[in-house]
Amino acid sequence: MGAIVVIPTFNEKENVVRLTSKVLAADQSIKILFVDDSSPDGTGKIEDRLAKKYKGRIYVLHRKGRGRGSAGIAGFKMAISLKPDCIIEMDADFSHDPKYIPQMLLLAKKGYDVIIGSRFVRGGKIPNRPWWRDALSTFANIYNWLMLGLWGIKDTSGGFKCYKRAVLEAIDFDSIISKGYSIGPETLYKIKKAGKFKFIEFPIIFNDRNAGNSKLTIKEYLRYIVTVFRVRFGL
Repeated sequence: MGAIVVIPTFNEKENVVRLTSKVLAADQSIKILFVDDSSPDGTGKIEDRLAKKYKGRIYVLHRKGRGRGSAGIAGFKMAISLKPDCIIEMDADFSHDPKYIPQMLLLAKKGYDVIIGSRFVRGGKIPNRPWWRDALSTFANIYNWLMLGLWGIKDTSGGFKCYKRAVLEAIDFDSIISKGYSIGPETLYKIKKAGKFKFIEFPIIFNDRNAGNSKLTIKEYLRYIVTVFRVRFGL
């Protein structure tokens, strides 16, 4: 089952080379689409060199804009045009371990349309994480359940998912308003509204970033809350 892994990047030069090796080794059918937001640390140039080294298996989309949500949308649109069976989204900081990719593809083969790598189902863990980060994640989940009706999904705010191409083709990406991390629950909300796709969560060990700096600031978190509210009420 052919898959493209969409990886948004901004200042990830410490991670992309090793991440590329691990993602491509996960399955011979895997291709990578990096979506780089004009990283000032040269991440995009490194990705271009990787695309030459692994010709046909790596694509790079350079953007002048910035934002996790808009990068995800741009990546999804380009990935759809390449006609893979599945599209996987993950972060570049090794919080999402590429070793789970084969399990995602296996679940897709078994008939699931949306496969969520979940920190909060039985067996999922977030080791050595500050209590306040756990509290933020818990609040985000409760907020998404109440606002967007995402009951039944234990990890609504994670960014490690696999979609059958038909799932993303059913979404009107031009109607998505998320520019930041709220892209995850907004996408799930639109998929749920379609009402015809089969979801499953499986446990992952989520590790805080391996190198570089976190992009989740207080400003980003507040924008997340406001955007989910706007999604719910069509504002």
